[in-house]
Amino acid sequence: MVLTTVHPDPGADYGEVFTRRWIVELILDLVGYVQGHDLGGALLVEPSCGTGAFLLPVIDRFIESCRLHGRDLRECASAIRAFDLLDANAERARKATVQRLTIAGLEDDDAGRLASRWITTGDFLLHHHESAIADFVVGNPPYVRLESVPRQTMSKYRLACPSMRGRADIYVGFIEKGLQLLKDGGALSFICADRWMRNQYGADLRELVSRNFAVDAVISMHDVDAFEDDVSAYPAVVVLKRESQTRAAVVDVKGDFGDCEAKGLSKWIRSRSRTDQVTPSYEATKVDGWFSGRGLWPSGSPSQLALIADLETRFPLLEDPTTGTRVGIGVATGCDEVFITRDSDLVEDDRLLPLLQAADTTIGVTSWSGTYLVNPWNDEGLVNLNLYPRMAAYLERHSERLRGRHVAKIRPHQWYRTIDRVHGPLLGRPKLVIPDLKAFAHPVLDEGSYYPHHNLYFVLSDAWDPEVLGGILMSDVANLFVGAYCVKMHGGCYRFQAQYVRRIRVPAQQSVGRREARRLAKAFQERDVEAATSVALGLYGIPAIPTNRVPTR
Repeated sequence: MVLTTVHPDPGADYGEVFTRRWIVELILDLVGYVQGHDLGGALLVEPSCGTGAFLLPVIDRFIESCRLHGRDLRECASAIRAFDLLDANAERARKATVQRLTIAGLEDDDAGRLASRWITTGDFLLHHHESAIADFVVGNPPYVRLESVPRQTMSKYRLACPSMRGRADIYVGFIEKGLQLLKDGGALSFICADRWMRNQYGADLRELVSRNFAVDAVISMHDVDAFEDDVSAYPAVVVLKRESQTRAAVVDVKGDFGDCEAKGLSKWIRSRSRTDQVTPSYEATKVDGWFSGRGLWPSGSPSQLALIADLETRFPLLEDPTTGTRVGIGVATGCDEVFITRDSDLVEDDRLLPLLQAADTTIGVTSWSGTYLVNPWNDEGLVNLNLYPRMAAYLERHSERLRGRHVAKIRPHQWYRTIDRVHGPLLGRPKLVIPDLKAFAHPVLDEGSYYPHHNLYFVLSDAWDPEVLGGILMSDVANLFVGAYCVKMHGGCYRFQAQYVRRIRVPAQQSVGRREARRLAKAFQERDVEAATSVALGLYGIPAIPTNRVPTR
């Protein structure tokens, strides 16, 4: 049964990117769709078959398996289900299927009946599927942004696929629907863009995988010529199973990775070997478990991901209620031209806060440039402007600009507010401040003299000596976590946003001995990253931070 009928638009972009044969063979190997198994007694689903890039290799293996296991092809009408939205594609796939089957010995009528049963013209996302019926789900789902889909169809997709949230690609829905089809022990493998692993719109899908499925392998193929057309898709092969999470293979392949290397990699992934693989064409490791919940899946070399996975099982998060440690961001005003000034006589004295900006931290200590925040807040909320005539007069001179901001339009009576509320007690507390854009972690100590601007993130703690914690946060270990989770900018800069800084794991505060604490504080004071890293490695119990480098020919 089909929930709705979608009428394809001949001029539309259906995200058709066809996969090279050796990639298909690798995926079929990884899910266990191999001739030695009785494939006639299993069900494979291909959600977006196109003209047969996946389907024809599937049929070749299927025919050989039936021959080996003595199955009559004519009795295997329920062994394969393939879908395509475009009838022209589906019809070409049917003709190619008939040709394969007749070569295998079937009469034309029997081959035609099987091809018609196996291949459906229809929208996989809106088709009614029974749950838990498939042993294998494989394919290359369409590369289409959800907002590019007609509005009516987009609404139906969101209803049918709850994980397809925000500005997602529709392959998110294909993964969700494909996972629902799996039997216990069943495997899904797609080649698609890896953005769902590291973007906010993939959060629901990551949670679904974490809760009900296991990650068996993630193979990053950004530099590989994996498709018949030249596309910039940042692809990865992911293998997911309906079973409990155990080990997961993490692989990063290079541009010269091809058919021969794929065969060796597939054999290693399916083996019990725990020996890391480092070759000129790929680097691979196996990790115990996988990253849980809705959070981002980190990026990096396989050895780095393995280390992160290990550290996340052994150490608490930086933001920790037991130590009173929290991460926040400085004030966003929505109109810096009005709210930031160098004039210390502009408004009443108690309405000015010394403001620390990223440029004030470049030398590793606070070097205040003399800027102030015109502060419209007190502990109770927005101040009464009638009580502050000088500030009232100043803000009124700029009221047209202030009232035109979005934050003022949704709260007209609070037209003079900053976007973020100012929390006065933050001014007097010692805190580490971290600039947003940096090529490396750059924590700086503010003894409590300044209020941070929104281009600075801050770390407060009730338990940590800030210089000791600063030594840990400037180490390469902390940089490893931020680099794995954050968005990278042009020029190699990291975004040290709160959501990424919070992902840093730190030793328990009480586990840091006096000697290590003195060395970390000294390294922080002297901005000695190498010394800080040396101490941190000992506290984390690791010998070194792996790099992305692999041997070259």
